[in-house]
Amino acid sequence: MIVLGLDPGLAATGWGIIEATGNRLRHIGHGTVKTRPGEPLADRLAALYAGLESVIAAHGCAAAAIEEVFVNSNPQSTLKLGQARGVVMLAAARGGLPVTEYATRLVKKAIVGVGSADKLQVHAMVERLLPGTKVTGADAADALAVAIAHAHLAATARLQGAA
Repeated sequence: MIVLGLDPGLAATGWGIIEATGNRLRHIGHGTVKTRPGEPLADRLAALYAGLESVIAAHGCAAAAIEEVFVNSNPQSTLKLGQARGVVMLAAARGGLPVTEYATRLVKKAIVGVGSADKLQVHAMVERLLPGTKVTGADAADALAVAIAHAHLAATARLQGAA
């Protein structure tokens, strides 16, 4: 199963693609879709959609996993993040991918073993779980973590369903 992990953001949305075969993971690619802060919001959202659309078209993904949004103290920032998240989900859905959402704490627990892990711990574990991969950028590392968490949690759910 090829999984696209997504870490939504308006300025930068991280993406990471892995292949999961049983409990083996293989890195396929990762990166960040960035938007220009000075542009109108609608143009930034359109650029985000176009960037993700090309990532999805270039890979044969079977599923998308997205990190749930957290609410921060600035309502305006939270609203913009929610809009970006909607565009990210739309791009995946329009690409024909089933979308699963995961809480940040669950992703961290699945990757590091602790729901309160920091970004450096997540980044280090992603590189350990995908040997030979040098992950560039925190957003891409978070996206790969979401993809890995999805692969592990989906495999567990299949095993529990078979029992």
